[in-house]
Amino acid sequence: MPLPADLADQCFEPLAQATPLFALNDLRAAAARIYKDMPPSPQYAWPLLAERTGCEVWVKHENHTPTGAFKARGAITFIDWLRAEHPHVKGIITATRGNHGQAQVRAAVKAGLTATIVVPHGNAREKNAAMRAFGAELIEHGDDFDSAKAEAVARAAQYGLFMVPSYHEELVRGVASYGLELFDAVPDLDTVYVPVGCGSGLCGTIAARDALGLKTKIVGVVSAHVDAAKLSFEAGRLIASPTAHTFADGVAVCTPVQAALDYFGKGADRFVAVTDDEVAEAIRAYWQDTHNLAEGAGAVALAALMQEKDAMQGKRVAVILSGGNMDQSQVAVVLSGQTPLT
Repeated sequence: MPLPADLADQCFEPLAQATPLFALNDLRAAAARIYKDMPPSPQYAWPLLAERTGCEVWVKHENHTPTGAFKARGAITFIDWLRAEHPHVKGIITATRGNHGQAQVRAAVKAGLTATIVVPHGNAREKNAAMRAFGAELIEHGDDFDSAKAEAVARAAQYGLFMVPSYHEELVRGVASYGLELFDAVPDLDTVYVPVGCGSGLCGTIAARDALGLKTKIVGVVSAHVDAAKLSFEAGRLIASPTAHTFADGVAVCTPVQAALDYFGKGADRFVAVTDDEVAEAIRAYWQDTHNLAEGAGAVALAALMQEKDAMQGKRVAVILSGGNMDQSQVAVVLSGQTPLT
């Protein structure tokens, strides 16, 4: 499905560069700023996951951040950039399925800004509650992320708020800190599997690898039910998904981001698509093998490794557990051996 022209620029702020490239000292400086606000997250090699997959598996635990997801990092560097470059801005607005919103609200409120968050109807109740608790004015609009995003863009213009994109160079700079932590701890990884929504996590991991001069293969992972980023990567141009029906809501992005594609299109090794059933199985594997809870999007990387385990035999591999914010009702369904309906 061709990308609608009126949506082409709505995922990123126009000042963002199309191909963000970072020197190692730039990434180290961003990480140092982040550590003033939150500690690094751990990475562990879990032996039961190794038995399950036949390879050495390192898990980067981005479920262990102040918001329960990796987005906390990029929000810190982005709001710092915003305060420096646009000092007269009094408030932000953004669209989210939850983790991006929690991170932006947390950083914005700490910086003295107001924060308005637009989510689609039916968004995860506990993520909505968390955003309100951090200080957000929460607005429900539309049935998917892209509809919420369009509403946020309109409200930004109407009320004089700064529209925070889902992809921006400063978000990538901050998110890359988890890549630095992982590669500093385990520099000889063969492959890293990374969940992909709008692309800041994938691009940040690539940026960290490239800044360190490593040869690790970086694999993007999407839902098989919302596979626009994979299709765009393989076609070398933007392709949109018609629907966003997956319980892995953090990767349920119908409209890819050109700036992200320009970067990960050159730096990713390949993409893997995983079904909701595979994601549910990966969540159960995390719980059984590590006693960590992964949300749907947080488990897609492990689901991809489990899908490709024959090819990964004997290798040293990492998976990004990008978040653990899943509603209790979905947890009950998954841990009972089923897959949540969408």
